[in-house]
Amino acid sequence: MMKKTRIVIAAMLLLTLTASMLSGCGGGAGTTVTDTSTETSGEVVWWGWTPGSPTNEEYIAEFNKEYPNIKVTWKQTSIDDYNAAIRPALANNQGVDAFEVSAGSANGGIEVFGGSAVDLTDAVKAALGEDYKTKLNEDSITTMTVNGQLKGLGVGTVYSGNIWINQDLFDKYGLQPPTNYEEWVAVCRTFEENGLGGFVQGAGQGAFNIDTFHAIVDNVSPGTFTKAARGEVEWTDPAIVKSLEIWKKMFDDGIMQVGALGLQQYPDANNLFMSQQYAMVMMGSWYTSNTLPATMKTAIEAASSTAEPFTMIPINFPDVAGTGNVGSMFGDLDYATAVSATSANLKAATTFAVWLGTSQSGQQIIADSLNVIPSLKSATPNWDVVKLVNPEKQNDAIKAYVENAMQTKNNPRFAAINADMNQAMMDILAGVGGGTITPADGAAQLAQAKADSE
Repeated sequence: MMKKTRIVIAAMLLLTLTASMLSGCGGGAGTTVTDTSTETSGEVVWWGWTPGSPTNEEYIAEFNKEYPNIKVTWKQTSIDDYNAAIRPALANNQGVDAFEVSAGSANGGIEVFGGSAVDLTDAVKAALGEDYKTKLNEDSITTMTVNGQLKGLGVGTVYSGNIWINQDLFDKYGLQPPTNYEEWVAVCRTFEENGLGGFVQGAGQGAFNIDTFHAIVDNVSPGTFTKAARGEVEWTDPAIVKSLEIWKKMFDDGIMQVGALGLQQYPDANNLFMSQQYAMVMMGSWYTSNTLPATMKTAIEAASSTAEPFTMIPINFPDVAGTGNVGSMFGDLDYATAVSATSANLKAATTFAVWLGTSQSGQQIIADSLNVIPSLKSATPNWDVVKLVNPEKQNDAIKAYVENAMQTKNNPRFAAINADMNQAMMDILAGVGGGTITPADGAAQLAQAKADSE
């Protein structure tokens, strides 16, 4: 009964929001950009949460080389605040022209906000031709298509499943990156003996706990996490229980820092890593942009540090289960650009969205920013142009990392997890990590949450 009540309430809220959008633009959620002529002037307010300054301003500057008379203003919120901020702004037509959306039910989820966006199918066909689907990453189309309408243009895909280390700190103390559980514990202990933190996780921000747990499950039994998310195996599977046991053990053995459950991944864990107080952090491919000097400098300053950029290297998630199953990555379309159905600058906003998601110049700067893997298949990082903080130590590692991510297939990050299951998983992982839920009970609760969410 409670589940049905939630569904009814959610449906009523969605209908209310949709009605508001329709009344504001005489067509709203069903609007299709059929006039595909390119707008060359206007003002666009672009809302989002990623990748943030200064990268977004660099995208805008590149766009303005081709469209100097379209002014784009970037309006950023935090990940956690985005839904609460964008929902009333869209409903009340408060200065939103283009806005970021994501796959599934995560922040900015297309399931939630697709009704507020126009159909961009004809605009993409005008830009890339009738065969546009062959030129773009499949996820950038499938995950953004709602009821046959393309409600957002994918900018790029992100992948997780790995650890980032401060190679300079490892070199300073003569340490090698951990490859298994025992080495991970030992490396953390050595850093602590020298007055530094080893591994840092903002375990109070549940989405990143899911990343770490997914990596553990992939090490225990590759593919089982995704199969469980899709209902192909039970969440009570022995591999899930074992993975929850390892997750709890990481807290008990000091891999997870003291107080981890009281910190957020952003800004807390990020700032602790960027200020070089900790030597390891669980982040994904979006973190690659910090290997660029200007981007890292901004991140370091945001962490209230005056240090110079350091050598950051991605490593495989350690073989915590002793199975030898390492190197697994999982990913989704990171974000797409949608155009608000109530925008007073609809054509200019469409021009920007199409440029960012389909043009060679737009997708090339996306590739070179190293923030996401571009949606346009022909756009890849120009390694003759991309200059890293420490090319000698980083170039080969980053190239191999990007290539590995691009080979990842059929292992989604969040796209297979609905909103109810997402919340349940975050709560259960926090409970297991904090010792209030046993691993076996956690698995049973995951199974019940899966059943309740269907």
